[in-house]
Amino acid sequence: MAIKWTILGLAIYATMGLYLVAAVLFLARVRRVGYAVYGVGCAMAVAAWVYRWLETGHVPLQNLFEVFLTLGMLVLPVTLFCRRFLGVGGEAADAVIGIVILFAAGFVFNAEPKMLVPALQSSLFVPHVAAYMLAYAIMAKAAVPAFWGLVGFGPPREDGLVDWESATYRMVSLGFPLLTLGLVLGAVWGKIAWGDYWNWDPKELASLASWLVFLAYLHVRYMYGKRFPRLNCALVVLGAVAIVLTLLWVNLARIFGGGLHSYA
Repeated sequence: MAIKWTILGLAIYATMGLYLVAAVLFLARVRRVGYAVYGVGCAMAVAAWVYRWLETGHVPLQNLFEVFLTLGMLVLPVTLFCRRFLGVGGEAADAVIGIVILFAAGFVFNAEPKMLVPALQSSLFVPHVAAYMLAYAIMAKAAVPAFWGLVGFGPPREDGLVDWESATYRMVSLGFPLLTLGLVLGAVWGKIAWGDYWNWDPKELASLASWLVFLAYLHVRYMYGKRFPRLNCALVVLGAVAIVLTLLWVNLARIFGGGLHSYA
């Protein structure tokens, strides 16, 4: 673990600090001030993301540092959308998720700027990765109420918002089409780049595994509704774990002998 004494690194740390303050304010039910601090933190993350774009000359979605920076920027938009259109709360947990995500960008992954490799110089690069980033941010939020349901307790429901089970279902229903879009765009890109829609690459297998877990959840939820809440929750948590493994596949690639996505 190494501290990044750069403009980009300091912006990430400032964002983490602001997210932490926002989480405390949300827990203290000082919502208006909490959202203000949360918004400033998100603006700082956006500024860091744009700075990275200008620094590298390409949309910052190439490697794990840029991916986690992007995810850290998306937490507030996901929070606002889910509360406004899905009736889902959990702002404090979202801010904590943002801190955890940005910790990886700020302390774990190498931030050395790199040119975009030829394999990624495609019109499908941004939509393919962006679909996955949005899906992952939503599924990370969905995993929180699922975890509370799995362990059997959690924060009380706020007035005007749905219960934890319905919150999980609504968010997975939102994230799954994006997960599917990312998978389909990846297959099309694979056909263009490597001559086949599917190549049994470790990254492809990990992505498919997470997709299948969430498909299983939606199937069970459709067939049995709320009759098996622990099973439903376990599937969502398992899907979130599969997503983490997909994101970190580079660190695990030596187990599988590398792969076509080794440039990331």
